[in-house]
Amino acid sequence: MDPLEPMGRENDTSVTKFILLGLSSNPAEQLILFGVFTAIYLVALMGNMLILLLVSLDSRLHTPMYFFLVNLSMVDIGYTSCTVPKMLANYLSQDKSISRAGCLSQMFFFISFGGIECLLLGVMAYDRYVAICHPLQYGAFMSRRVCALLAAAAWVMGLTNSAVHSSLMSILSFCRSNILHHFFCDIPPLFQLSCSDTQTNQAVTFALGGAVILGSFLGTLVSYVYIVMAVLRIRTREGRLKAFSTCASHLTVVSLYFGTIIFTYIRPNSTYSQDQDRALPVLYGIVTPMLNPIIYSLRNKDVKGALRKALARS
Repeated sequence: MDPLEPMGRENDTSVTKFILLGLSSNPAEQLILFGVFTAIYLVALMGNMLILLLVSLDSRLHTPMYFFLVNLSMVDIGYTSCTVPKMLANYLSQDKSISRAGCLSQMFFFISFGGIECLLLGVMAYDRYVAICHPLQYGAFMSRRVCALLAAAAWVMGLTNSAVHSSLMSILSFCRSNILHHFFCDIPPLFQLSCSDTQTNQAVTFALGGAVILGSFLGTLVSYVYIVMAVLRIRTREGRLKAFSTCASHLTVVSLYFGTIIFTYIRPNSTYSQDQDRALPVLYGIVTPMLNPIIYSLRNKDVKGALRKALARS
């Protein structure tokens, strides 16, 4: 049977693989996309691995903020690695298939890392709020034990959220088509291919996924509101501009990430279009993990100092 041929209802139990068409079916465009995403992926990998290396080597970076950044870097490495290598391989191959088990596994890891990232961004915003608004109590509020519990909670909640979605997705039947106009296996396009009733899945996506995404977003937003209020009380103009520059860069990445992820998952499935909306995950699943180490760490003087120290040693 031709892998690109839609499958009828009578063969719904025989669907063993899906076809990932990617972002373009044009061979020339695919080569361009291969080059662009290879560069982005390498920058994301090197940036996040550099953060892991510098924090491990420099004891001055053994603080709560960099502890959470290490967790964010590990998440970003996994976030990009669960989708980009397969997409790059598909651009160079005629066989663009992925097994049903592989598809569900890819979805599980992508949703896991996405959820953990949401929660970590909220935790990091809270950490900055405590550091700026309650500096004298920072050591008590953000002790090692508290930081470890917050990070562990983010990982457990993110993995649990994804496990629920993946379990519900695994029991759906697929019979309309095995073709995904996407570069990876994601919840909305899989819903559209299913011939089962997906109302329960969609309700869980809204309820559970919405709680993780919107809860993290609101927590981040509230923290930054208090941070901005504290910054406005800084007397020197230079101090305010420096603080606002840092907040603005953080908020830009946070807005890009949460805005696109909310638009993708927290809306009716009937409004989702594989052709029009397949580029959105590029922003929150590939571009943001590349920007995070640059925005949160590599612009920081402590990290620059650690990098110079590491280079001097070598």
